[in-house]
Amino acid sequence: MRDGASVELISHALFNAGDQVWYENPGYPPTRQLMRMLNLNGVPIPVDEEGIDVACGIELAPRARAAIVTPAHQSPLCVTLSLPRRLALLEWAAQSKGWIIEDDYDGEYRYISRPLPALKSLDGNGRVLYAGTFSKMLMPSLRLAYLVVPDALVERFEQVVRTLGTGTSHLVQAMVTSFMREGHFARHIQRMRRLYAERREATVAGLESALGHYVDIDAQPGGMHLILRLRGRRSDRRLVASMGENGLYAEALSDWGEGRQVGSALLVGFTNVDSQATAAQLGKRILSLM
Repeated sequence: MRDGASVELISHALFNAGDQVWYENPGYPPTRQLMRMLNLNGVPIPVDEEGIDVACGIELAPRARAAIVTPAHQSPLCVTLSLPRRLALLEWAAQSKGWIIEDDYDGEYRYISRPLPALKSLDGNGRVLYAGTFSKMLMPSLRLAYLVVPDALVERFEQVVRTLGTGTSHLVQAMVTSFMREGHFARHIQRMRRLYAERREATVAGLESALGHYVDIDAQPGGMHLILRLRGRRSDRRLVASMGENGLYAEALSDWGEGRQVGSALLVGFTNVDSQATAAQLGKRILSLM
């Protein structure tokens, strides 16, 4: 199906206007925007070092229709949903007849151990809808994604896909299928995982050499960006604006969350940083704007 269409597709297939849906706070901003467009009642649920706080979600909206989660690498904090939280979330869904939308946008890029099994693999009650994309793994221009749904829902989703036109080119699908069957995709992921692990380490070292007295860099198990937490009372939004005016790109964590608890931090990509020296130069440019 078309990349970015999973929540819209699921909403038309399973939800009604006004339904409550948990979403992570902080979390991917377009998810909040899309829920508003679909007239869903989004309920922000805080995230900590174990991922989404399931107990808080049950307290705030026990009868919610669904939960949208990023368990492999929480977006944007990159923490992994702990096993106790995974089991609690599955139990909630089974008891309340709610749905879990598992958005695995870059789970293959884990650097401290092997990628974790999907939440879907623990689902014994058919409550998880697993959404993935090839945009991070191959190239964004493919606009190719996929959705794994319980067997009982396949026909319903096929009807909605035909109605909404959220499908994608059969030629592109055939090309990616051949790429995977011939083993190229697995080898590509292995190469990129090694490369990104090296670049991540180099970027952390370079940025710390320049910004170590002004930021704390989160230790994350995976993902494709770093989180630079600003010390003191510095505004991430003002710093991001200054960086943009000077040819640098970052995102403000404040724009990904609601409320003060998300903190002030920069989200900085590392996959195109080729060396520690390059990262150090970028760090010096950021420092000059602080």
